Amino acid sequence: MQNAIRDWRGRAYLPGPVPADRTRMFRLSWASLAAISPLQYGFAALLAREGTGLTLLAAWIACQAAGALPALHLVRRGRLGVRPALAAGAALSAAGLAAAALLATGGPAWPPALAGYALLGGLGAGLVYGVCGEVVASWYPERAAARVGLVTGAFGYGAVPLLVWAGLAPDAAPAAFLAAAAVAAAVVGAAAGSLRTAPALWWPAPLDPRTHALDAARLRVTPDAARQFLLPQALRTRALPALALILTCAGAVSVFDVVLVAGTAPGTGAWAAVALLVALNGAGRSLAMRCSELLGRRRVLAAVLGALALGQLLLLAAVTAGDPGGGPGGGLMGGAGHEGWLWPGVVAAGLGGGAFYPLLASLVREFFGVERHGEIHAVVYSAKALAGVGAAALAAVALSAPAAALPVAAALAALPALAALRLRLRLPGLPATLPA
Repeated sequence: MQNAIRDWRGRAYLPGPVPADRTRMFRLSWASLAAISPLQYGFAALLAREGTGLTLLAAWIACQAAGALPALHLVRRGRLGVRPALAAGAALSAAGLAAAALLATGGPAWPPALAGYALLGGLGAGLVYGVCGEVVASWYPERAAARVGLVTGAFGYGAVPLLVWAGLAPDAAPAAFLAAAAVAAAVVGAAAGSLRTAPALWWPAPLDPRTHALDAARLRVTPDAARQFLLPQALRTRALPALALILTCAGAVSVFDVVLVAGTAPGTGAWAAVALLVALNGAGRSLAMRCSELLGRRRVLAAVLGALALGQLLLLAAVTAGDPGGGPGGGLMGGAGHEGWLWPGVVAAGLGGGAFYPLLASLVREFFGVERHGEIHAVVYSAKALAGVGAAALAAVALSAPAAALPVAAALAALPALAALRLRLRLPGLPATLPA
């Protein structure tokens, strides 16, 4: 610490050379999250179409969200290395995908699937998601939000090849999941051999951290935290529960949309709609992060949640057009007028259905600082466990009566959009009033 440089807020930096393999570590992290994507979006689209599948999906989401916090804590404390964490994540994720392949064949659904897919696959995905995000954030401190947004986007669109394969050949779902298991084991296993976190307080030497900290244009749009919060201090603020609530509501609607489009859109166009929805779910994350650097995180988060709510209303219009009689079993692919509403609904729901994840992570960094960002964000991200339960409940209703579930989904997305506009009225740690 004696060689540390401090900025105007007192934050310490240790400038050092940029490693030659920094870009390679970013690419391996991106590929790892793309490889485990079928665990969530592939399963949601292809197998979560009845009670058992929805229960397994909710259990997987809970395990994945809960697994990120202890993994990050152990890695940050130096008690678990990146290599063993990712090696375990590779094995567990591959086991989860193999269990999904067994389910796709009509094999035993309980309890082997609960142990294989939900528990092992969920914990493995949590390890990979948490560790890869931490690695990228540590090596790109000057643009951590944008880089992590690009990496987590792969967790969305990484499932598209599997969905297209299974869509073109419905009987090939078991083979597709087995192939995904092999890819996950190989890609995440390769990443385990190369990825590592940056030294504490590391900063790329070519960029002066004090100049970066004083960049007025950047601070006007994306201000730094008032101080560096510890996890117990962050838990006592109002901002952290608000962020967790937004993630719970929006996360539930995001997963619900995948199950809805896949489960209530019979016909040859169903796989294309699901693939587009998932692709935009991932691509929208990097797009939203770029926009937020120009317009601010809060405004873009409100716009993203608004798009998600609009998507539900457009999908509701597609359901109504698909079943002019308004019956409970209306689908998205029936009726003559559905096409005019379906694709705009898929686009809006896709763009809004994943972009809030990196935006919330960025707001955690802006509210509470970077020193404990990973641990604090893991607490917010653990709210995804509740989102999984909400998504399963909405989907259970939608598979028989989509017209009843979609207004509720629209409300779940719209209410956090209104709350997002009030998130930054006062940054945590600043005084409530100015001195006279």
